[in-house]
Amino acid sequence: MSGTEAYATPDFGVEQSSAAAWRTVTLAVIALLGVSVLVGLILTLSNANRQRDEARQRQSDSYEVMILTRTLAGTIADAEAALGRYVISGDRNWGAKYSERWQVAGSQIEKLRRDTIDNPDQTQTIAQLDTAYQARGAELDLIALSTRYKKNNQALGLFYRAGTAPSLAQITASLDQISAREHALLDRRTTGAMQAVARSNDVAKVLAMFGVLIVIGAIVLGWLMVQALRFEAMAQSETAAERARAEELEIAVADATAELRAQEARLRQVQKMEAIGQLTGGIAHDFNNMLAVVLGGLELARRQIACDSEAAVRHIDSATEGAHRAAALTKRLLAFSREEALRTEAVEPGALVAGMSDLLDRTLGDAIRVEVIDAGSGWHTRIDRHQLENVILNLAVNARDAMDGRGQLTITTAGTALCAGAVGACAAGEYVSIAVSDSGSGMTPAVMERVFEPFFTTKPIGKGTGLGLSQVFAFVRQAEGEVALRSAPGEGTTVTLYLPRHAAEPVPAVAAPAAQDATPAATLDILVVEDDPRVLAATIGALEELGHRTIACDDPLVAPDVLAGNPALSLVISDVLMPGRTGPEMVAGLLRQRPDLAVLFVTGFAGEANEAEFGGHGMLRKPFTIAALEAAIHAAATATRAGAEANAEQDIAAE
Repeated sequence: MSGTEAYATPDFGVEQSSAAAWRTVTLAVIALLGVSVLVGLILTLSNANRQRDEARQRQSDSYEVMILTRTLAGTIADAEAALGRYVISGDRNWGAKYSERWQVAGSQIEKLRRDTIDNPDQTQTIAQLDTAYQARGAELDLIALSTRYKKNNQALGLFYRAGTAPSLAQITASLDQISAREHALLDRRTTGAMQAVARSNDVAKVLAMFGVLIVIGAIVLGWLMVQALRFEAMAQSETAAERARAEELEIAVADATAELRAQEARLRQVQKMEAIGQLTGGIAHDFNNMLAVVLGGLELARRQIACDSEAAVRHIDSATEGAHRAAALTKRLLAFSREEALRTEAVEPGALVAGMSDLLDRTLGDAIRVEVIDAGSGWHTRIDRHQLENVILNLAVNARDAMDGRGQLTITTAGTALCAGAVGACAAGEYVSIAVSDSGSGMTPAVMERVFEPFFTTKPIGKGTGLGLSQVFAFVRQAEGEVALRSAPGEGTTVTLYLPRHAAEPVPAVAAPAAQDATPAATLDILVVEDDPRVLAATIGALEELGHRTIACDDPLVAPDVLAGNPALSLVISDVLMPGRTGPEMVAGLLRQRPDLAVLFVTGFAGEANEAEFGGHGMLRKPFTIAALEAAIHAAATATRAGAEANAEQDIAAE
């Protein structure tokens, strides 16, 4: 790219920016003018409509007054006619009709007064009308009264004289005057209505002018669009210069992509090391549990070998069982550490998963509940055992991460017959299935479409083992099987492996010996909370040997109920990591229930944890001796007692 091009492009960009700003300002001004004209038009039209409606309402009022005036005259005439018939015939029905019509005339005068209350001239005339009405009423009432008392000649004479009375003339004159004034007022109001219509026509003209303005605005906008198209044509002439710059950017992106892939490789290595660290910590915890069983059993056997040989043998058997389980765990770890592909063999998935239970428990942590369901009916497949174990462990670790380290993991083994293409591109035949289900956050359809792609991950930096589902997919396809994935946001995920059935007997699993108990004596009532039954039995035996009374609890969620039902308990000994609730979480709830309760934590995890991390309570590491247990119990009870005494002294001093 030449120097001229390099300098011309920025100038052109500045011109484009200026033109765009100018068009924007012009459009804003046109829009503002349009809005202003529209608002003015709406206000003018609204005012004209309001005036026209008022003029029409006033016209309607005038018509109503005129009609009411004529109606009143008719009502008075009806009343006097009824009175005349009453005088002549003496029929009281005509007298009643006269009275009723005369009262109606009075109510009509009252309505007339209300309708013209805003017109002073009419109000004065109606007052005169009302006076004449009252006078006329008195005259007619006298005639009606004479008729009622059979003074017919007198009544007839009064009736004829009433026909020429001044009150009648006054009523007629008042009604004519009201009607004439209302006629004049109606003419004026009609003129006002016509003027309102004229104003509405003026508003229509404004509307037409506004339409002209809109057309002019459209023409201006069209001109602006032409200008914009011209600028776009100018921009296309710069494409050649920008193409060279794009090539430079492509080279830069390629370099950045290569660097990113290198960083991804390093990140995968770091994640693998993290997974190894997690596995190592779990195994250390498992070994400490086994050593606690071994050392506790041996020490109990040493104490009882002279007085109770049968009990000593039980303790020695318990220690032997712990040692055997530790040896089996070591053997499994050595098998996992091999990197070379092992030979294939007939494997029963149910037995294989059952044999991995300890390894899964330690790798996933105590906050994950693992449930194994074997519905395989003894079916097995021919496959590399250790690679299959690695795949299951990888799926379990992925599930743990999806559940944020706490939840339910279910591994189900089964046998099924599939038709061709039922799952992926599988062939028709019988398959064993291994389904790994979690109660985690689940995946969206977009994530599920890419989940088997190499290097694709939704995990944040520093989480996961780096063994992606792409490797699981490759392993299963290499074994001529298929993988099915079922997931939805908030409903967890199930990954199912389908492996071809093999017609051979499965490799039998090695059964682990059962754990045993020990015995001794008692001074304290102690609640022991431990999820591992072997460690729980060994700890109970050691405490009884020291002379304490014990209550065993293998579930931290039921510990509050146990404490509530046994008020004599003065000390709780608890494991730290347990499913459902950790030891510190459980103890915090127990202390709200019993603040005077002494606490001792027992942990098999390696690390630098201290008492401060456990709320200042005592801590004993596995494996431990009976003497160390006794010293830790004494220290925990003493510390609690000293704290209670100090609180009592403070209360006394405060009083």
